[in-house]
Amino acid sequence: MNQKILVGIVAAIVLVVGTVVVLHQHKAAAAAQDSEETNVPVNQLLDQASKYEADGDKLKAKEAYDQIISNYPDYEKIEDVQDKLGALNIDLIFSPAQMPQTISYEIVPGDSLGKLARKFGTTTQLIKRANGLKSDVIRTGETLRIWTAPFNILINKSQNVLFLKSGEEVLKIYHVSTGKDNITPVGSFKIASKIENPVWYRNGGAPIPSESPENELGSRWMGFDKDPHYGIHGTLHPESIGQQVTAGCVRLKNEDVEELFDIVPVGTEVTIQN
Repeated sequence: MNQKILVGIVAAIVLVVGTVVVLHQHKAAAAAQDSEETNVPVNQLLDQASKYEADGDKLKAKEAYDQIISNYPDYEKIEDVQDKLGALNIDLIFSPAQMPQTISYEIVPGDSLGKLARKFGTTTQLIKRANGLKSDVIRTGETLRIWTAPFNILINKSQNVLFLKSGEEVLKIYHVSTGKDNITPVGSFKIASKIENPVWYRNGGAPIPSESPENELGSRWMGFDKDPHYGIHGTLHPESIGQQVTAGCVRLKNEDVEELFDIVPVGTEVTIQN
């Protein structure tokens, strides 16, 4: 091959390789710059949220966390932000703070916590916790803060997560266990029953009382309408959370199922998807 042609080919190859390297460097620099530009407003919003929380302004802190999740879903620590927002949302749900989802209600003769819970589609536990009530006694003329927006639940089996929602807003994400061999049913259900400290009626065996260390249901049970054998409950084995190991039910840590139990009323819609 002519030496001049060979030199030309080599020069062309060097030029192409050099161009590729430069382009790669430019892309890497641009990506790094984009990451830095993203992190600056995220860090600012995180600082704002922390300051608002320290000042006791939970609603403004919630707004800051909401902005991060809405505007920066690719933020590397987005799960930490989701956890912080979830804890904050639960605090707000149980707080006396007035929100778009709540009303102030003045008690009239004949009212009771049970009647108010049924009237407004909430739970007596939520009314009590939000108003600092130590008993079921309420008095005419007193004003209660009552949550009126319906809740709904979405369960994703492949990720073993439960989303507590109000409308389309995700309020908190819980880690759960679902059925082994993918046996947890998919579809739409409603919570038809709620039991504190449930007795476990094991197939073919004697009933196991709630206080027994053999009771697999944990501290709470929320049964589904279409098949009462399935539901959401607690567990004796928190180490199993995040796995597909149950007989078909959805299992949470006891502290999580107790929290959820106090929030969602009978009739709450539950959607389970693969």
